[in-house]
Amino acid sequence: MSKPVLQVALDLVELKRAVEIGREALEGGADWLEAGTPLIKSEGMNAVRALRKNFSCPIVADMKTIDVGSLEVEMAAKSGADVVAILALSSDSTLREAKRSASKYGCKLMADLIECENPVKRAEEVESLVDYVCVHVGIDQQMVGKDPLEILKKVVDKVSTPVAVAGGLDAEKAALCVSAGAEIVIVGSNIVKSRDVKASTEKIRKAIDSAKEVKITEKKINLDEEIRRILKEVSTPNISDAMHRAKPIPDVYPLVRGKKVIGKAVTVSTMDGDWAKSVEAIDVAGKGDVIVIKCSGDSSAVWGELATRSCINKGIEGVIIYGAVRDVDDIRDLEYPVFAKKEVPNAGEPKGFGEIGVKIDCGGVEVNPGDWIVADDNGVMVIPAKRAYEVAKRALEVKKHEERIRGEIEEKGRTLAEIVELYKWEKVQ
Repeated sequence: MSKPVLQVALDLVELKRAVEIGREALEGGADWLEAGTPLIKSEGMNAVRALRKNFSCPIVADMKTIDVGSLEVEMAAKSGADVVAILALSSDSTLREAKRSASKYGCKLMADLIECENPVKRAEEVESLVDYVCVHVGIDQQMVGKDPLEILKKVVDKVSTPVAVAGGLDAEKAALCVSAGAEIVIVGSNIVKSRDVKASTEKIRKAIDSAKEVKITEKKINLDEEIRRILKEVSTPNISDAMHRAKPIPDVYPLVRGKKVIGKAVTVSTMDGDWAKSVEAIDVAGKGDVIVIKCSGDSSAVWGELATRSCINKGIEGVIIYGAVRDVDDIRDLEYPVFAKKEVPNAGEPKGFGEIGVKIDCGGVEVNPGDWIVADDNGVMVIPAKRAYEVAKRALEVKKHEERIRGEIEEKGRTLAEIVELYKWEKVQ
């Protein structure tokens, strides 16, 4: 097998940063640079022109064309693109027109199979019209666990056209893709969001060049364990950003600073001062769970030191109380993570009103049994159970992006406004 091509997707919106990152990627061993769709939408064909002006390597324009194929390929080719990506979802007539334009203006055509209902069948249908087919799992699909490897081998076995692959690839997955027959490996986030682009590129370059040594094995993961692993890496601000600036449970604060809580919610609804259901929830909760208590008020405590010691014995991750707590000095001595609205000395009576394992509303934030809770010094975030893996993955992407920006601030002396071109993106009144 010939040396695989490493294509770096510059999926940014700032052209200056794209050029800078592209240069670092080429120093690390990248072969092709891609003007990603976000960059093209932000900067137009100037993005392609700038990459052509600055670099002699092949330039890919990810146009994601689905109509007027001839015109869009012409624009990209005249701007300096060597390869133009068009959606395989396009009609055959659009693909034929795009191919004619590509032949006329001297560029290659890549059909992107993203969102095709039957990507293998569509790859067979379009291969005669293009120079490359691309097995592509989009970012939103990646966030819910889709993997391009599931499709890649089937496509490679069916077509003779060179196959590219994209979709959340790191060094290990990139090597697996080459082992499965991919000739072009497209990497975006794991290079362009890296604090050290050159080193990250070098790592992937080395992995794909030695891919013949990699055996393809199916990995089975425990989803809950994977969610917990990812959530350990991110902060509640990362999670809030990943959920479109979602708000935390309001008005609660940590009794013990510097603690992080991650686990599934065991919910409790109770009356102000009635601590019976709060304590009973300790028997219901399992190791790694988080008890979330909604009280009707906060004048009397529903939690204290003895309940806290019981939680420690059972391995319960932490307790969130939308109400009052007491014995706070003892709880701090135990260094156990309890979040509450208010500290009081008095407890109420265990009357047993309320329920365990029901939907509760904590200051406008809904919590259902089994939802994931992540709490730290910034606050308490609630992640709906059905979206937990997706949100965790998106939060990790937020963290990667921030790491890259942090590096530019610390190592290059830039301001945040300069890096993100803030003034350009301010809302026009």
